[in-house]
Amino acid sequence: MNYRAAEEYILHRLRTELSERLLYHGLEHTLDVLRVAEALCASEGIVGREVTLVKTAALFHDAGFVYDRHAGHEREGCLIAQEALPHFGYTSSDIETICNMIMATKIPQEPANLLEQILCDADLDYLGRSDFYRIGRNLYEELTAYGLIQGEEAWNRLQLDFLSAHRYHTRTNIALREPVKQRYVAELRKLVASYKV
Repeated sequence: MNYRAAEEYILHRLRTELSERLLYHGLEHTLDVLRVAEALCASEGIVGREVTLVKTAALFHDAGFVYDRHAGHEREGCLIAQEALPHFGYTSSDIETICNMIMATKIPQEPANLLEQILCDADLDYLGRSDFYRIGRNLYEELTAYGLIQGEEAWNRLQLDFLSAHRYHTRTNIALREPVKQRYVAELRKLVASYKV
């Protein structure tokens, strides 16, 4: 399995094929998810080949956005992985594991094992970080550009609903990110309560 070649392949595609309107689902997000996924593997005791599978899934998890649409991007990312990864020595079993991780990130997240939990938590790690509002602003701008959200009030209501329903899965992020996320939930609840009904 040639991880480096797979990484080079998909990063090139993301750099050259992603729309400039993807202010959140761009290369920066993929690299952030990769970094966090690797750290979570270390924290959660994942070693060896499984780390490589998680890192590969992180790289491909939003690859479907090269087709410039939000709906179904997880499935498209799996199709890209299924087409590309055999050329880099990944087995059909490896690719199935990777695709299961990618599909687990679909909202609402439903991870079935620790590897899937790690990718899900890496994907939404920012919900419990200090850069939450900056990254959230990028997502707001992206959704606005695609006509998927109308105005800041609707966005803040959506954010509150999303954060309230979201759960971290790994013991690492439950301890590290959940308390910070709950602060943001309280802040958003206060803001949304100030809106006229």
